[in-house]
Amino acid sequence: MLRKLKTQTNEKLARGKPHLMKMFQDLGDFYMEFKWDFQSWIPLLSRILPSDVCLIYKKGNLLRMDTTLADFSERNWERGDITFLFNVDAPAGEQLVVMDNKTKVFQRGRREESEAEIDEEVDVLMSTDIVNAHMSTKTVGFKQAYSGWVFKHAREEQMGDFPVNFYSVEGLKLTTRKRREHLTSDDVKKNKSILHSLTSGHTVNDDEFTSLQHRKSLPPPGRLPTTWEEYSGAAPGAPPQMGRPQIVKTNEKQFKALVGMSEEFPLSVDVLVDLLEVVAPFKHLDKLRRFCSARLPPGFPVCVEIPLLATIAAKVTFQKFQFTNDIQDKLFTIPTSYREDPTRFPDL
Repeated sequence: MLRKLKTQTNEKLARGKPHLMKMFQDLGDFYMEFKWDFQSWIPLLSRILPSDVCLIYKKGNLLRMDTTLADFSERNWERGDITFLFNVDAPAGEQLVVMDNKTKVFQRGRREESEAEIDEEVDVLMSTDIVNAHMSTKTVGFKQAYSGWVFKHAREEQMGDFPVNFYSVEGLKLTTRKRREHLTSDDVKKNKSILHSLTSGHTVNDDEFTSLQHRKSLPPPGRLPTTWEEYSGAAPGAPPQMGRPQIVKTNEKQFKALVGMSEEFPLSVDVLVDLLEVVAPFKHLDKLRRFCSARLPPGFPVCVEIPLLATIAAKVTFQKFQFTNDIQDKLFTIPTSYREDPTRFPDL
């Protein structure tokens, strides 16, 4: 199943290549900056959450993004000096290169993993909760935001070079589902300990995540008296029990958010969604892409607040944008002093 998921991801990217090529050809060369500020309602956690400024350069069919946040998840974040290079013209499997500028290594994205790497990923999956954090945008609505106590007026601000009109976002819901029937009692204790460390304001040692040992699966749950007719005739979404009983915990949280739109920003929302598709393996960037895919008010979202996890939200601000013909070719090449490390970014 894990191999099939990775194959489907590669196939999806290949299907989108003609669209990306047209978008790059139609779009002029540009430089853009946008900033991430992470916030939490847990006071101590807010103090240690990272911030990040992303720089994007586009020249011809080449794209470069520099970021200081290598990865972000519910229980770990990794700071660094990371560069994405994307070449629309390159063969499948070689379009994306990610460089770690601190250790001077690079990895080509979306390749075939070795048996050992697949085994290690399965071990990680089998010892942690299955977590699905889904941001629902179906019920999202936007209302004009107002400033002032007595004489209320539409909230408008100048952000960088762009006049911005603010809207409050209503009906934004983050649903987090966790399953853990595949875990041993030791796994549950260890995972709770890691989460407690984070919410107490402590960073977690990397060794916590790399000390997993290959192990046997839990004993099979035994055959259940479910017939093929019961299974195939079940209502959609309500199949009969097939394995060990599911241990599911669902948490729904309503979010109030703000979005600032500018009709003078020279980029369209559709182009932003396409650009973020390139770096979607990194979860916080994929959340931004999903939010921007919703029906937004007129203009471009210069300032966006989005929930990432049940306890963490992000504010994204697009600070600079300019079309330019002065971008140097060397920005899109891998330095000769860098060596290839095919395992540096396991999420690719």
